[in-house]
Amino acid sequence: MTEENIGITEPDVDSFQISATLKGSFEAISTRLTSLQVFYISVMQNSLVLFRIESRDIQKRPFLFFIITMSQSGVSVQYSIPKDTSSKMRKLYVLRNLISILSLITDQYEVNQTELFQYLDSAIDDVINSLSQNYSALFNNYEALLTEHRELRRLNIELTNSNKNLTASAAQLKSDNDDMKRRLDALESYSDESLMALIEDWIESHESTIDVNEFSKNYKVVPPRVEQILNKMVSLGYIEVKG
Repeated sequence: MTEENIGITEPDVDSFQISATLKGSFEAISTRLTSLQVFYISVMQNSLVLFRIESRDIQKRPFLFFIITMSQSGVSVQYSIPKDTSSKMRKLYVLRNLISILSLITDQYEVNQTELFQYLDSAIDDVINSLSQNYSALFNNYEALLTEHRELRRLNIELTNSNKNLTASAAQLKSDNDDMKRRLDALESYSDESLMALIEDWIESHESTIDVNEFSKNYKVVPPRVEQILNKMVSLGYIEVKG
């Protein structure tokens, strides 16, 4: 049965890039962001990739998603846009998520703030200008949405002033994560490759399923470590999530 027969409409895909500087390490960034369970995180040799799948099509393929790739010299974002969704609104949503992530790693990864602010300002202007074409009708139906965009414009102005607070918060978060990492390191005795092999054996012997807590208890590996490796295996295509 073809895609046309079952009514599948492929989303459009867009992207943008912003200059940045790696101040720490991708491993440290990965550790910092591990708590963001909505993302698959993969550390490459010269980059770090965050992949979020917001929804899948009827064939279980990623449909609504965005991918953030951090390199040593810049961050690039690729995202899908459903045919029935405003591309301007989608861009603004993705950009807001990017800013939230970057605010957690300011001591490890610094973006070009001028480029970021200009891009955010342009994205907000695009949305506001499009709303002004049918302002009366749209205002009645989407008043709450307009309030959110005005709040984003205010955020654009305040981002610079809040940078010191974000840096202080990030430093405290780094200290907390370093302490957590030291405790986790004491429990982790397997390399990524060894743990992936154990997981593959487990899945084969357990009818293509894995209970993270049971596996962790059996091999004396903390659950967050197992979840990290599972996410890595998914992103590398070694296994796939069913259901």
